[in-house]
This record gives sequence, C-alpha cells and structure tokens, in this order.
Amino acid sequence: MAFDGVVTNKVVQELSSCLIGGKIGKVHQPNKNELLFDVYANGKHYNLLINIDASNCRMHLTNFSKPNPLNPTNFCMLLRKHLIGMKIKAFQTYDLERIVRIVLEGFDELNDFITKELVIELMGKHSNVILLNSSNKIIDCMRHLDISSNSTRDILPAREYVFPTTEKLSFLELNCFEDFFSIVSSEFGKQEIDSNISSHFTGISKLLISYLLQAHNIQNTSIAEADYRFIYEELKKLIHSSTLECTLFSNTDKKDYVIINSNNESSPLQINSFLDEFYHSKETSDEFITYRNSVLKLILNELKKYNKRLDNMNQKLEECNKKDLYRIYGELITANLYKINPNENLDHIILNNYYENNKEISIPLDISLSPSMNAKKYFKKYNKLKNAYAIVSLQKRDTKNEIDYIESVIYELENAKSVSDIDSIYTEFSESFLGRNLSNSNKASKKKASKKKKEEPFSPLTFTIDGYTVLVGKNNKQNDFLTLKYAHSNDIWFHTKDIHGSHVVLKTNGEEIPQETINKCASLCAFYSKAKNSSNVAVDYTFIRYVKKPANSKPGMVIYTNFHTVNVQPNQR
Repeated sequence: MAFDGVVTNKVVQELSSCLIGGKIGKVHQPNKNELLFDVYANGKHYNLLINIDASNCRMHLTNFSKPNPLNPTNFCMLLRKHLIGMKIKAFQTYDLERIVRIVLEGFDELNDFITKELVIELMGKHSNVILLNSSNKIIDCMRHLDISSNSTRDILPAREYVFPTTEKLSFLELNCFEDFFSIVSSEFGKQEIDSNISSHFTGISKLLISYLLQAHNIQNTSIAEADYRFIYEELKKLIHSSTLECTLFSNTDKKDYVIINSNNESSPLQINSFLDEFYHSKETSDEFITYRNSVLKLILNELKKYNKRLDNMNQKLEECNKKDLYRIYGELITANLYKINPNENLDHIILNNYYENNKEISIPLDISLSPSMNAKKYFKKYNKLKNAYAIVSLQKRDTKNEIDYIESVIYELENAKSVSDIDSIYTEFSESFLGRNLSNSNKASKKKASKKKKEEPFSPLTFTIDGYTVLVGKNNKQNDFLTLKYAHSNDIWFHTKDIHGSHVVLKTNGEEIPQETINKCASLCAFYSKAKNSSNVAVDYTFIRYVKKPANSKPGMVIYTNFHTVNVQPNQR
C-alpha cells in the first residue's frame, strides 16, 4: 500500500492540528489488528484509528463505526487502565520513517504527574503498537517479538524500547541534487527509477515515484540525469508543501493512492478523510469477497456431495437395468429343470432362450446350489433390483431437484452485491434441508450464530419500463415473496426457460400491455439470469394467477401454465 513515510508525515501534521490537548475517553480494540481511541479535543469527539494489519497498516481519524467486542483483549484492558483520562501533548515523527510517537501526560492514582508514550510502527508485517513509560521501558505491546523469532530486536514488556534501524538514507538530510544524484547513479542500468529511489531512501514508496513518472510521461527505465533532477525537485516540493491532497492511482490491476501537491488551500483533515473513505471502501470490498467465497465454498461442497450421490444412483440404476436378464435366467432354469442333472455341479448351463427365437444363452450357475435354488436366487435378485429401481428412481429425481436448487443459490451468490445480500442467501440455504449441517462449520456460520437477525425487508430491484414498474427478485426467498404474495393476479410474471434466474414481475395496473413492453421486460429477465452473456435467450411469461408453488418445494421453485415464450437478447434497462 501507499501509506509510506510521506503520507505518515502529512497525516500526523493534520492530527496535530486538532488533537493536541485532547483527552482520551475510550479505547476499543475491534479486532486483533485495530485500536480505536475516542479523543475529546476542542469541544469535539474524534475517533483515532490505528491498524497494524500487514497489508492495510495505517493511522487516521475515522467517521465509521467499528464493533466493540464484549470481551476486550488484555492489551485493550491495559491501554484503558493507562491511557483513559490522559491528554495528548504531542505527535512526533522521525524524518520520513513510518513511526509515530504520541506523547501523553496526566496524573496517576496518587495524583502524581506522569508521562507515557504510545509508539505506532507502521512497517507492513513488522507493524506494532507499543506503550512506553517515562523511562522508555515497554509496558506492553500488541505483538510480542524477540530475536529468537527472527525479529531484529526484542519488543517485550519491561525491555527498553529500541528504535528500529535501517540501511536506507534520509531524503531530508540531502543538501542538494548532486548529493541525491551521486547516491542513485550507482544503480544506473541495474534498477528502474522507482525501485532505485525507494530502495535508497526511507519513507518514499515505489508507488509515489511511479505516479510522478507516469504523470509527467517519463519512462521508468530512463537513466537521464534531467529525469532524476525532476523527480528530486518534485519530492522536495511534495515533502515541504503545506497544500496537499490524496488522489487515486491505478497501479497495474489495482487502485492505490498517493499524496500530490494541490493548487488550492488544503481543507482541514483532508488527507485523513480521504484515507478513511479509501480504506473503508477497500475493507468493505475485501470483507464482501471473503464472506462470499466462504459461503460459496460451503455450497460447492454440498453440491459436490449431491453430484457424487447422483453418480452412485446412476450406477445403481445401470445395475437395475439388468433385472429383466435375471428374471429370464430364473424362468429358463425353471422351465428346463427336467433337463438339468442336479448332481453334475455345473458352473454354467447353455439353454434355448424362447424370448429370442430359441437362441442359445449361457447362464452362470453357483455350483454350491442346486438348479432350483439357482433359479430362486435369480428371481430374488430380480425382485430386489425391481424394488431398488423404483426407490432409486424417486431418489434420483429428488437429488436432481436438490442439485437444481443448489445451482440456483450459486447463481444468486455470484450476483450478490452486498454483505446483506449474502446474509439473506446464506440464511435461506442454511434453513433448507441442504444446509442443516452447516450451522457450526465455519466462519460464515459463526457470524450468523453470533447475533439474531431480524427478518430481511422486502427490497427487490426496481425498474421503470415504458412507464410500468418492473420488480426483480434478488434471491429465492425474495422470488417467492414477489411472485406468490406481493404481485397481483393480473401482473405478468417472467422467467428464463430452463435456466436459473430471477423472477421478474411487471405491474400491469390492470392494463393491457403492448408486446414491445413485454419484450423489454423479457430482455431484463434474461439479463438477470445465468444466460446474461448469451445472444438469444428464451423467456417464458404468463399471468401471476397461473404460477403455483408445489407443496414442500424449495424456495424459488414454482410451476406455471398458460405461458408464452419469446426469444430476446439480454439487456439491462
């Protein structure tokens, strides 16, 4: 990420403008990587967020609420004990290092004046939050590290805090361009410009240099002295400027951000606000993807079980298809008992099959059984397979229905747009027969079990086509409610023919609908189906009164009659 030393420095400048003298009122730890401080300063409450996640490490003010666990961690309790009631005296940074010291002062339980420091190290996977006493000794930290665990220093309670070391140089200590150029010129031809500069100077990210190069059409592989001089001057202006702002920057396949010079006077807390929005959006997106994938994994595992069950049933039915052969064996043996010597212990017998014009047929025999017992054995096997065929055929039909239902849920999940959509889909699936064994199986189910959710409000997608309202269900439960309870009997119902998709209802208001409008609604229906990428999709439509739900059927499953079919191209109106 782009939370480099330049960003850290500018964020701290904004924090200093509003939090100096503020009092810490509350401390929360929403998760293992985050701390949230409520600071009351200048008559206003601020929420200071510190995150030490390896890919999202940062600190800034936030306006978004975070969960407050019922059982706080030991470190959170320690911070509450030591910091609540303390005032922020100063924020300190070092050159362009991603390290911030928050100096705090207050009184202890004996009313003696004391000072403490909270050190925030924002260094990727090495990030940490460390509480120090006035003697620079560690009281405690979020992550306990020692040299034996491949750490470069001990970060443990009661140890003296040691500032992290680096071989990189400080850009702020350069006196002129010649000093800068003498350092980077040693890597001419070995590294690209962004890698060359970021590898020599602390706090300057590759992303920032890449943005400057791209913004001014400079090739990253250029080795011209003029290009380095330009970058040097731009970095000087950026670091020392008081008018800055953040901007999004597309770096290959992902979006990140960089701080740039602004022509306008920067508004207070502008960078903090940008970072708050950026990371909230990113974490919401990551949470959505993670949650969707975990639920999808559960459903795909269930689908795999049913497909395996279907394969076993097909194998069983193939065996059952031989039942008539066993019946013929039994009948031929019985009809020819007078020809068979029971004392010969034959392992097979050749008889004329009167079912096929007396064509000879070889019938296997069990030598341990008499001919009549062999006939009984074949009749028994015939009856067993006959009964099994009837039972397995019914089971196969039910299993195919279950697979069809699971595939419809997968379609819904692939088209979900928010965490609440996934919640609804997961609830629907877990309440069905298929999902009973999922209640305690993974993170997604634990999330569901942690709190009782109220019934989701009915909120289908709504469109207006030629002045008519068109509603589209977002999941199977919504499809059922939309079709069976919400829609009027004279409304028109749409669904893709033999393809998973949403139920679509056109509110007719009792009017006769033109065919052109019906075709547009059918195109919308095709768009909200698995056939959305096809060029010609068959869509059935009928009046709501002809749509029925079979007893004990899965959510979203209906039957319909008196329908018409149109072929359309999927289109979102």
